[in-house]
Amino acid sequence: MGFLGLLVGLGLPLWGGSPVSPVLHAQIALDRAGFSPGEIDGLAGANFERALRGFQQQHRLTPTGKLDESTRAALHAIVAEPLVSVALTHEDVNGPFEKVPADPMEQGKLKALGFESAMEALGERYHVGPQLLRKLNEGRPLKPGVEWLVPDIGTPVTGRAATVEVSDTTKTMLVRNRAGKIIAQYPVTTGSEHDPLPIGTWKITGVYRNPDFFYNPDLFWDAQPHHAKTKIAPGPNNPVGVVWIDMNKEHYGIHGTPEPAQVGHVASHGCIRLTNWDAAELAALVAKGVVVRLVK
Repeated sequence: MGFLGLLVGLGLPLWGGSPVSPVLHAQIALDRAGFSPGEIDGLAGANFERALRGFQQQHRLTPTGKLDESTRAALHAIVAEPLVSVALTHEDVNGPFEKVPADPMEQGKLKALGFESAMEALGERYHVGPQLLRKLNEGRPLKPGVEWLVPDIGTPVTGRAATVEVSDTTKTMLVRNRAGKIIAQYPVTTGSEHDPLPIGTWKITGVYRNPDFFYNPDLFWDAQPHHAKTKIAPGPNNPVGVVWIDMNKEHYGIHGTPEPAQVGHVASHGCIRLTNWDAAELAALVAKGVVVRLVK
């Protein structure tokens, strides 16, 4: 059975007779190519445009940020069939999952900040928004052994970073090797009017996976009066997600987030925020001493 026949057989939605929309296809290909669109959602938003423009520049295409025919062809060459079928496991469906409170003081009482639901866990694993994941699998039960369609995100980008550059204007991170070639591009959230991005040149001082988070209300302009210092356990719903990359700027770093859909769209408390999967990929590319340039 062909790919289109598989989708039809599963009773899944089509876009104009095509298995996936052009934007969804492009998002998955961009993710595989190292130009992250952030959370894959099938929508032509700002993160998608930034990823597309970066890909176009890297491949000597006109950097319009638009999905023109030449760009579609280049992306199609990366992945012809952007969805794959996977069988759900008992762990996928049943967790364990636990509701995570919003208040840091309540978070501090938990032994771990794991996923809240199967949809959240699957979405993070395959870099896809839960709403789109449900649409792709409309009518399919969330049960062990059932085949679901997910983005074919491939394997993480590899390489060794020499520099990391973050633009406050474009909300984009560029990771370059010693030759100056871009090996990865990510959408980022950078600061706010209360905690602006610290423009300048810094260095990475350490990379920490699955970190604890030491909440200090004195560092947060929006902290509640009853808040006190507390230690928050690791997990994907930890305030800094699954990775903390420390910099030689006190209280600043690069980290993941429990809210991937907000990356590139909302403000942070000054630090540089990526999706958890992009932060995990970045952690494997960088090391102590890598230069981080923060620019306007």
